[in-house]
Amino acid sequence: MSNGPVNEYDALLVLSFGGPEGPDEVRPFLENVTRGRGIPPERLDAVEEHYRHFGGVSPINARNRELIAAIGARTDLPVYFGNRNWHPLVEDTVAEMTRDGVARALVFATSAYGGYSACRQYHEDIARARRAVGAGAPELTRLRHFFDHPLFVAANADAVRAAGLRADARLVFTAHSVPHSADAAAGPPAEGGHRYSRQVAEAARLVAADLGRASYDVVWQSRSGPPGVPWLGPDIVDHLDALHVEGVAAVMVAPVGFVSDHVEVVWDLDAEARGRAEELGMGFARAATAGPDPRFADMVVELMAEHRHAFAPRALSGVPGGGCGVDGALCAVECCEPARRPVRPE
Repeated sequence: MSNGPVNEYDALLVLSFGGPEGPDEVRPFLENVTRGRGIPPERLDAVEEHYRHFGGVSPINARNRELIAAIGARTDLPVYFGNRNWHPLVEDTVAEMTRDGVARALVFATSAYGGYSACRQYHEDIARARRAVGAGAPELTRLRHFFDHPLFVAANADAVRAAGLRADARLVFTAHSVPHSADAAAGPPAEGGHRYSRQVAEAARLVAADLGRASYDVVWQSRSGPPGVPWLGPDIVDHLDALHVEGVAAVMVAPVGFVSDHVEVVWDLDAEARGRAEELGMGFARAATAGPDPRFADMVVELMAEHRHAFAPRALSGVPGGGCGVDGALCAVECCEPARRPVRPE
């Protein structure tokens, strides 16, 4: 690491998905997420009930504000907060940054992985926000993927330990499912795509190795598309049924595909998966996400230092990453092209 600044930046923008913070915000939020996608109202009704189960409040904004406070205590730059789908909206935040005189800022998107929704769409969010502001909008440089960063891996591994990993428990990693067609497009064509599922599999392998576990499973959750469209599987609940047939007595579920709790994590895992395990008489434990671990904020500051101070990037694997780009520019031509977008309320 160099002794002085290499590139001058004025701020950090934490860019996330967004979520409602009260019952009256749930339906407008879901309609905002799914606008233009032809989603039937009954599907929104079902997802709305998940939110109302938790009082209409998603934990994601609170977790992001906690992360922003932790980053702010570790850096000399002001830290701003913007969302793709709900307040504070990224367009409004970039306008605020412009009024504050920010000329160049780094952007940390709250996803460790590649893929359309997890990566390319954040570049689109950045470009859209700058267009909305117009002349004078700050230059925005997104930080890279971090699925194999040592601090991300360590935080996930220690979360499993803290949840009480039993010797007889099957270790099961989960991530958000996407259509097979979207995963095939999740990476530059020269790499053959599949960046998203490859990165999730690699993160799971690294966490399992940290835990000394040679045997583990990678499964998926939160599918929301038409039944006839193939998605990544198996689904976590279906997998619990299969493990029960095998005689597995207990599972430890680790949501390695997510950086913080939100409704899809707490509903799909803490309600549906846990409930199914109880019906099967199977022991069930769920590890925390990595975001609240102090090392996660340390990692964000280290990613910033790669740009500010030419800090050498740290990674535990050779699986291709990406994500970094200036002013909404993409990593590669045709990288992570959108397929039919899934309903992804969080």
